[in-house]
Amino acid sequence: MAIKFTPLHDRILVRRVEEAETTRGGIIIPDSAKDKPQEGEVISAGKGKINEEGKVRPLDVKEGDRILFGKYSGTEIKLDGEDYIIMREEEVLGIITGAAKAKETAGSRK
Repeated sequence: MAIKFTPLHDRILVRRVEEAETTRGGIIIPDSAKDKPQEGEVISAGKGKINEEGKVRPLDVKEGDRILFGKYSGTEIKLDGEDYIIMREEEVLGIITGAAKAKETAGSRK
């Protein structure tokens, strides 16, 4: 049975996007030398933040978005044996558009 997790308020659940294990020149990068990726995919998002008037402001990010976040953003958790990060929307640096398709086509050119 899979766990279903829904973040509250302005929090989002993110799965890190794995970086390539080799450079363009073919050099293999060992796990110990890699930094954790600062790019991820939004798995689930809360309803939004409540402002001073008591109204809910919806989040700018939504499920499926590719995002950039700071190196020390969020809290790492493990659900169903998989690693995720829970963070507030304000910790998101930006939304990436077109990145997934560009990486897929670059990988198929080999």
